Amino acid sequence: MAWTAKLGRAIPAGMKKGDHLFLVDGSGYIFRAYHALPPLNRKSDGLPTSAVLGFCNMVWKLMQDARNTNVGIVPTHFAVIFDYSAKTFRSDLYPEYKANRSAPPEDLIPQFGLIRQATVAFNLPCIEMEGFEADDIIATYCRLACEVGADTTIISSDKDLMQLVGPTVGMYDPMKDRQIGIPEVIEKWGVPPEKMIDLQALTGDSVDNVPGVPGIGPKTAAQLLEQFGDLDGLLARAGEIKQEKRRESIIANADKARISRELVTLKNDVPLKEGLDDLVLHAP
Repeated sequence: MAWTAKLGRAIPAGMKKGDHLFLVDGSGYIFRAYHALPPLNRKSDGLPTSAVLGFCNMVWKLMQDARNTNVGIVPTHFAVIFDYSAKTFRSDLYPEYKANRSAPPEDLIPQFGLIRQATVAFNLPCIEMEGFEADDIIATYCRLACEVGADTTIISSDKDLMQLVGPTVGMYDPMKDRQIGIPEVIEKWGVPPEKMIDLQALTGDSVDNVPGVPGIGPKTAAQLLEQFGDLDGLLARAGEIKQEKRRESIIANADKARISRELVTLKNDVPLKEGLDDLVLHAP
């Protein structure tokens, strides 16, 4: 038996309907923490610690807010998910993927391991897997939780994760204290979550070096998807597009749109080592 920090009562370890899983985008938390505080160093040896402190503060606040129901949700299960490395199956699929990203700041690199140690010290599962991004692990846990009737909240505001939002999956942006559900995705991007993959395939992503279709921004992509239904329908009927430049760009870059769709689609079948039963929230 395990017990939740919020309620202080024993609960079965197996996840079930009515349970609620929190999944923290740990990699996103690290960079937010790094930029949130001025440089700090340990006096004894000069080791940088500002990102560690910021990360711990953010995780502690999230846990306190959940405990006090400020978030409006009481988690029964909780995990912090990290990227293992920059190289994943997407790099094999498209070598240019994320190739434009610079290396992490030198003073941040020695803090990565400390942040993982801090996560364990919070008595929270610290999960990463070689060959997959944190987003793929999050997608897999969302699917597994949905299959047993549990709800999931992803602690992130990353648009790459919005394709996962649905009746049992929401997002929470702790920086803005904002819940992100289906209406919020539609309001922001003009399409429902299930069309976010196709929208991103068209727009691309300069940060991750996802090519997309040149000249197609989010608003145009949303309009095209509304008109043609989905990416396959758009590419099959691209000749019907009235605007000449837009039509020519989509026809000329159809293969880029298809490879972009593969790059932005999150895998929800990662062979996880830790199952749902391993994510029960314990007292820190």
